[in-house]
Amino acid sequence: MKKRWSGWTLAAGALALSATAFAAPPSPEMISFACAGCHGTNGGSAGLTMPTLASQSKTAIVDAMKKFKSGDRPSTVMGRLAKGYSDADFDAMATFFSKQKFHSTAQTIDAAKAKQGADLQEANCSRCHLEDGKEGKDDTPVMASQWLPYLKMQMSLYESGKRKMPEKMAEKVKNLSPQEIDALLHFYASVK
Repeated sequence: MKKRWSGWTLAAGALALSATAFAAPPSPEMISFACAGCHGTNGGSAGLTMPTLASQSKTAIVDAMKKFKSGDRPSTVMGRLAKGYSDADFDAMATFFSKQKFHSTAQTIDAAKAKQGADLQEANCSRCHLEDGKEGKDDTPVMASQWLPYLKMQMSLYESGKRKMPEKMAEKVKNLSPQEIDALLHFYASVK
């Protein structure tokens, strides 16, 4: 009787190991499901302080995730979450989100500020934030239609020094007044 049990135990263990060995790794879409709670299904954020990930540059997402993981980018939650993923996972989720359709938000924006911001975008930011912020050059994130509270929160982190501003951006921003920066953020939030 004892021999029969040990045979069954060995067979069950071998079956469990073989099923694990042949299991497919999670798809990029499966990895992205963990992000949906905050960043929305397919990366279309519904939360005022959460960025939309849909249509973001793959490089921008990978760069952000690595900075969250290392602690180079401040966060309340993302730093802890990023530690649970590998570089291959970052690449997979970035591939998935970069292929999603641009997500437009519905928010109330000051039209006069947005108009002023459009001119500021063209003069200061259009070389990196392409197509009125709908596209990012290399590691530059998509700014168009991001939630205004999120944009203001990120700019505040840059201005306080808690988040390191890219050199090209710092060169442009240093010449803008707080009112001009606010207008620029209203513009980005208004882009559909």
